[in-house]
Amino acid sequence: MLDAVVWVISNIGLAFYNLGYAVTHPQLWLNWSDKEALMRFIYYGASVELFFVVFVAFLIVTAIGFWRNSFLWGVVRVFETISNTIGRVAAWAGLIMVLQQIVIIFMQRVFAVAELGFGFGKVVTLPVSWWSEELKLYNAMVVSLCIAWTFVQGGHVRVDLFYSQARFRTKKVIDMFGALVFMIPAATIIWLYSWFFLWRHLVVPKPSASETLDRLLMKSRALRWNVETIGFSPNGFNAYFLFKVLLCLFTALMFLQAVTFFYRSYLEWKEGPESEGKHLDRDVIGDPTAELVADIH
Repeated sequence: MLDAVVWVISNIGLAFYNLGYAVTHPQLWLNWSDKEALMRFIYYGASVELFFVVFVAFLIVTAIGFWRNSFLWGVVRVFETISNTIGRVAAWAGLIMVLQQIVIIFMQRVFAVAELGFGFGKVVTLPVSWWSEELKLYNAMVVSLCIAWTFVQGGHVRVDLFYSQARFRTKKVIDMFGALVFMIPAATIIWLYSWFFLWRHLVVPKPSASETLDRLLMKSRALRWNVETIGFSPNGFNAYFLFKVLLCLFTALMFLQAVTFFYRSYLEWKEGPESEGKHLDRDVIGDPTAELVADIH
């Protein structure tokens, strides 16, 4: 037990050094023309060092926010703006998906073509099966990039056993507990798996989460790009590595939203019912009453 406590404290102290060293020596992990730099980037992307840098940053922001609530409200507004902006832009992928599906069906049924060309200026011509399978990517974009936005907008389904009958501050305690105990740890674990899952389909030799940095640097001598281009069917969509990129983005957005939700819940718990929905940027469409409420908040 004592060893674990010492390990945590030492890593918290080293987080300041590690962050400072990474910022002052970007060529060691951002110069991807250097194989060792690329391997360092892969290693540190889901490392203990990165975890404690993020953890210390969370502690510092939380401590300052508990001291000055106005600062924490600013953090909440910035993070929610990021989630809202990304979600609102990514939501257009749903429209693109529908329009592309209509074109595919029309061209297949009416003209019975085997290939379709899309593009402006330089037209990309690929088999119809490729375009059909690409629709999965648009669906994945909507799911992964709009999930945090949907959370901000209150669009997720709740399993409510006693929440609705609880008092206001009790609800906020439940929200804080859920964010800290369920959302943040879940997002962290998914990130640890998805990060190396992504890079194992982009480079060879394949990196592993269980390998040390020294071991990965030794493997970097034979490092080369090997981007996954295997489709589920002949002439089908062959850029499935993009789904793994979306998995990492999904996890990062959910982690950010979990932290934001914890901060908002704390601030509303402290300031009382009159602060509920404060600075909350929710979408309102065609409802004058909802628009008036949004303007008041």
